[in-house]
Amino acid sequence: MSGPNRQLGPRDGRVVPDQKQGPEATTPKRLPPAGRRPGGPPWMGAAMPAEKSMNFGPSARRLLRRLRPHRLQLAAVITLAVASIGLSVIGPKLLGHATDLIFSGVIGRQLPAGTSTEQAAAAARAAGNDNYADMLARMDVVPGAGIDFTALGRVLLLALALYLAASVLIWWQGWLLNGVVQRTVLRLRAEVEEKLHRLPLPYFDRQPRGELLSRVTNDIDNISQSLSQTLSQLLTSLLTVVGVLAMMFWISPLLALVALVAVPLSVLVTQQIAKRSQRRFIAQWKHTGELNGQIEEAYTGHELVKVFGRQREVQAAFAAKNEELFRASFGAQFISGIIMPAMMFVGNLSYVAIAVVGGLRVASGSMSLGDVQAFIQYSRQFTQPLTQVASMANLLQSGVASAERVFAVLDAEEQTPDKVAPPRVTGRVEFAHVSFRYDPDKPLIDDLSLVAEPGHTVAIVGPTGAGKTTLVNLIMRFYELDAGWITLDGVDVTSMPRDELRGRIGMVLQDTWLFGGTIRDNIAYGRPDATEEEILAAARATFVDRFVRSLPDGYDTVIDEEGSNVSAGEKQLITIARAFLAEPSLLILDEATSSVDTRTEVLLQRAMAALRSDRTSFVIAHRLSTIRDADLILMMENGRIVEQGSHDQLLAADGAYARMYRSQFTEAVADEADALAEPATAGN
Repeated sequence: MSGPNRQLGPRDGRVVPDQKQGPEATTPKRLPPAGRRPGGPPWMGAAMPAEKSMNFGPSARRLLRRLRPHRLQLAAVITLAVASIGLSVIGPKLLGHATDLIFSGVIGRQLPAGTSTEQAAAAARAAGNDNYADMLARMDVVPGAGIDFTALGRVLLLALALYLAASVLIWWQGWLLNGVVQRTVLRLRAEVEEKLHRLPLPYFDRQPRGELLSRVTNDIDNISQSLSQTLSQLLTSLLTVVGVLAMMFWISPLLALVALVAVPLSVLVTQQIAKRSQRRFIAQWKHTGELNGQIEEAYTGHELVKVFGRQREVQAAFAAKNEELFRASFGAQFISGIIMPAMMFVGNLSYVAIAVVGGLRVASGSMSLGDVQAFIQYSRQFTQPLTQVASMANLLQSGVASAERVFAVLDAEEQTPDKVAPPRVTGRVEFAHVSFRYDPDKPLIDDLSLVAEPGHTVAIVGPTGAGKTTLVNLIMRFYELDAGWITLDGVDVTSMPRDELRGRIGMVLQDTWLFGGTIRDNIAYGRPDATEEEILAAARATFVDRFVRSLPDGYDTVIDEEGSNVSAGEKQLITIARAFLAEPSLLILDEATSSVDTRTEVLLQRAMAALRSDRTSFVIAHRLSTIRDADLILMMENGRIVEQGSHDQLLAADGAYARMYRSQFTEAVADEADALAEPATAGN
């Protein structure tokens, strides 16, 4: 978006010139975001997004496709998961065998020693205990012998070893998968950052900054959290269901069919609940982004809010948007939270059915008690993954909703690609039949032509909305032309790489921008590879050195992010020093002295005079006294150049420029007369 020496404003340069006509300065203003009420201060417009249903499947698949570069790690993750789940599902069968050993020992101790199992079963049948006889016939019982603790110990130690090995494997699998997820999110953040630099300026004009920041930070963090918490659990749950189901059919196909009845019921319940919660998750993250944007606007403009006494309106707008976020978040979490208790209810019904049928089969001798115990454990293991998947539905839906918001940024239309770099720039700028409109229905610049020769200073004056700031924005290629062309040293700027073009242009705006760092760092931002001597030379040439020497820490003085510990004039001098150090071939000064006092303006004029020497300069100014020495003055009205010439030529022509100049001169004389009259009035 910017070259190394471009001066950014507090809104990162994302501005749209005001197209209204009037006596005010060409003040950049942001276009209102979609859905905001036109008119009124920005904090009064609580944006209401249009509801749209998200296509969950394609967005989820697109998110998962981002894991493809880590195929080998994912293959290892799946292998480890299969091994871990395989060992885990064998455990209940071993514990069931241990139960059979204990049960057989208890029953065998009650039988007379020296008899066989068949004899004991026949005696029970003769006594009328047919069920007991059937059970004995199917058991491995030694009459008169107790529990075989040696065999029981071997079985329990084997089960312990299996569970321990499964735990180690599942830990290893989670470690690998977490690395895959975090590297994927790292790459996603990098892609979004690169994408932002390829987006055209109009995209940012129509995006609330807080909303965009929410997508880049909150939504990507939510994707990371969702993938970390759901992928591993989904994989292990799926494998557990498959493994447990295989063991259940091996033990008892009848009981397995009873357990499977719960599956379609669980799927139906989950689908119905998830369908109702998904749109609320979309609304939740939309409202989160809008609330961030509203807070950011109110915070950065808190002084203006207090000046106009609009604290109550700001608080009311915040409360309204906060309430919308609360309702959306509460609805999403509450509805999706119903899934887990519903699944637990279905699982309990399945458990009761298995316990009843299994008990009857043990009593009839069709199954051993250990097998029933193992099957009950498997039934719990079977329903537990389904319950866990259902409980993760809210995380999964929230993550996919955030992914769709991030994909919307990645899918945004980019600016036209750059072409080859031009030869060395000397500074000749030509506009040929240029036309441009922000809104197709509102004309702004039509058929404009002009030439700025190398080394000349071109001043641009005119009323608000005349197109002055738009003119320099077109040179920087912040916007693309509707018609005509602009050339730099005979090369069409549209054929030049934007970074190359902007890297040769220095820009100083009325609204200064300093980042949190030392004064030295802020100056060196214009050319990071500059030496200490070059930085000091730029500071001396632009009168920065005069006030820096008086600071306790000198050039190591740390400036906060708002630049509140230096004055407005000092901030402007630092930005001019930054542009001076960059040694641009073309210089753009946009109302660089309009907000400072007279003495500071004199220093700024001297600094800018040094900065303009030997380079082509475009100066936008309302104080006509500051551009008398310009080589060429352009008087613009309604996107057209109505007059051009030197200061003396335009005064002699007695046209629009002369009227504007006399108006400012008359106002200055009147202000001076009022100031002189005040002491006399006070004395009377």
